[in-house]
Amino acid sequence: MVVAIVVAVLTVPIVSVTAPAQAVGSTYYPVSGAGSTWSANALQQWIRNVFDNYRWKVTFDDSGSSAGRQLFGQGTVDFAVSEIPYALSGSDSTDPRPARQFAYMPIVAGGTSFMYNLVIGGKRVTNLRLSGDSVAKIFTGVITKWNDPAIAADNPKLALPGTPIVPVVRSDGSGTTAQFTSWMRSQYSSIWNVYCAKAGRSNCGITSNYPTVAGSSFVAQSGSNGVAGYTAQTQSAGAITYVEYSYALNSSFPVAKILNSAGYYTEPTASNVAVALLSAVINEDPTSPDYLTSQLKAVYTSADPRTYPLSSYSYMIIPTALQNGFTEDKGLTLADFASYFLCEGQQQAEVLGYSPLPINLAQAGLKQVLKIPGGNPKNKDTSGCNNPTFSADGTNKLAATAPQPQACDKRGADQCLTGTGGSKGSTVASVGTGTSGTKAAAGTATAAGAAGGATTTASGVTSVDKNGSAVIDLTSSASRIVSGSPIELPPAGLGLPVVLLMSGAALALLLFMLLPPLIGRHRAAIAGAPRGPTKRIPTRRRMKAIVHLAARFTSRGRADASPSDS
Repeated sequence: MVVAIVVAVLTVPIVSVTAPAQAVGSTYYPVSGAGSTWSANALQQWIRNVFDNYRWKVTFDDSGSSAGRQLFGQGTVDFAVSEIPYALSGSDSTDPRPARQFAYMPIVAGGTSFMYNLVIGGKRVTNLRLSGDSVAKIFTGVITKWNDPAIAADNPKLALPGTPIVPVVRSDGSGTTAQFTSWMRSQYSSIWNVYCAKAGRSNCGITSNYPTVAGSSFVAQSGSNGVAGYTAQTQSAGAITYVEYSYALNSSFPVAKILNSAGYYTEPTASNVAVALLSAVINEDPTSPDYLTSQLKAVYTSADPRTYPLSSYSYMIIPTALQNGFTEDKGLTLADFASYFLCEGQQQAEVLGYSPLPINLAQAGLKQVLKIPGGNPKNKDTSGCNNPTFSADGTNKLAATAPQPQACDKRGADQCLTGTGGSKGSTVASVGTGTSGTKAAAGTATAAGAAGGATTTASGVTSVDKNGSAVIDLTSSASRIVSGSPIELPPAGLGLPVVLLMSGAALALLLFMLLPPLIGRHRAAIAGAPRGPTKRIPTRRRMKAIVHLAARFTSRGRADASPSDS
């Protein structure tokens, strides 16, 4: 009887019981975060938005991705933002996962750009192009002058000067550095490994701390504002740095167009980034500790002509347990803040210099938000989002409508004149150098430099200065490229009108000097004064003031260096 009862109990079907819903915070309590400078401009804008509209208090210290990951692991901050995960494969440091429970959540896409300060003939260049090989060699000290043949080959319509290149790199632990070095390690490993060895590192791998060689021309600055601010200084002509596209826009400075695998030079516009990231491989295994992180090798080599090769995502590291002082009330604030920027906030991504998340990542991100303890599960979906990437069929609308590059952006003898980044002025008058331009253009640059003179277009716009550098007129409405051979003009005569004018001026000056003494003597004679020689008191001629006019070129803007890494 007892056995029968036991068997009956064991055979009763087990009914699953739904776990009680997690507690929801009752008050919007302030939360703090730290990390990435790469995505800081977007994050800080979203923080201002939610405070102005809802009075939610969120603070973010843009101290760099490495610092953010460390502070989150220590429990010092409630969330972190980084472009790379913990324990990244191929990294030069261990950076282990913390004991604190967490999850990754994508927040925005964007492109790592190359902001530069290059002046030719007193005018800023705004349409520079660089191949990936040239970029890698610039940031490893192989290419040291702007007129290097490799750079000249990328820019057939520019007579590049021999200005020294000053690579400006990050001095702090940076996700931007990690993204850039990941690209170099993947695409130009031989160049990167040689440089690492020269810098005293046997194997850099993917590094958040950029290696520098003692005595080199490299300049290290802290934070994205630091490298952008240094590069934008008037005295920093020749400088180039790697920084998120947003900082170039804010600084009103151009970025180099980078050659992609399709043979086109592109810049990191929102649409070009969206196209590139169609090739990203997203970790879609919810059980993986690296769920929603991405592999970008296919992005680097995408064959779509619209692709910007150095495109990527930034991630928020969010808590998934009530640990290290994280409470339900903090969870309420953080979850609603995350829901805001994953949905409504993405509308501002493009104007801020980023690219909005596609619908699959926005949806996956909102599912991650549900893991934040204390968060309100209501309205955590994309149905009300006005994201410019969303479409009815689930495809990325921004990528689907991205324009094809212009024919002049294709690698070859032509080059577009339009500016890039935060400096959209067109490069108007310039000629190619002897290594990359036409023979006529090469003759112009060489002969003009040798003669110590300048060539001039029919409209009077100087195209090559006395040093053989092209002059780029950003204010002219002309639209043609100037090329030709310099000629020596015979000295021109003064002409009759000029001779008569000069003679009249000389006569007037002579009368001005002689008449006063003669009149004085005549008056003295009439008054009965002695007729001896009159001593002439020398008069001091009043010199005209010399006015030193300021140079016509002025900086279009600068981003002040910040001591902190955003």
